[in-house]
Amino acid sequence: MEYCIRPYHPSDLCSLYRICAQTADCGRDASGLHEDPEILGHYYAGPYAVIEPELCYVLTRDGAPCGYVLGTRDSEAFGRRCDEEWFPVLKLRYPLPPPADTSPGAVMKRAIHQGIHPSPEVGDYPAHLHIDFLPEAVGKGNGRRMMERFLEKLRELNVPAVHLGVAKKNERAIAYYGHMGFNIIREHDWGFFMGLYLRDKVGN
Repeated sequence: MEYCIRPYHPSDLCSLYRICAQTADCGRDASGLHEDPEILGHYYAGPYAVIEPELCYVLTRDGAPCGYVLGTRDSEAFGRRCDEEWFPVLKLRYPLPPPADTSPGAVMKRAIHQGIHPSPEVGDYPAHLHIDFLPEAVGKGNGRRMMERFLEKLRELNVPAVHLGVAKKNERAIAYYGHMGFNIIREHDWGFFMGLYLRDKVGN
């Protein structure tokens, strides 16, 4: 088996959606939790690949996609573009559910209506990312190689820092990000914001 990292190609979009759904439950398959498994990709994968494809990399095994890392260099600007270009059609497709509906699908529908906007507490870390791999690609050094490729691109773009969110129950991911140099920015009930400075000091 040969693993390779390459830039995203538009033909990868369906694969990104599939990988997103099959890894969304802390690395486990979450597609069965949703009546429409595409809804996860509409929020966590699609807008990044379409709006900022230069920051999307695909991991392949013998040519077939089995993982990705994607994100944005400027979370605020990205959120505005999503509000204008990505979410309007999806808001029509997925109306807001009743307040009493706390199902996973309802949670995602509310997320689509809220959009993708950074919390003020990560203001010093303008970029953010998502990284996901199918089980077959885990434990082979692919995560580090993919993360290093993504961070190298951010440095080329002169981005000062990057952040991500990780659930508390995803202890393996928390440890992995720590090994990559990420530090905890803020703890919440759901998990942590973690960040990494890409220069010695923001503003230098």
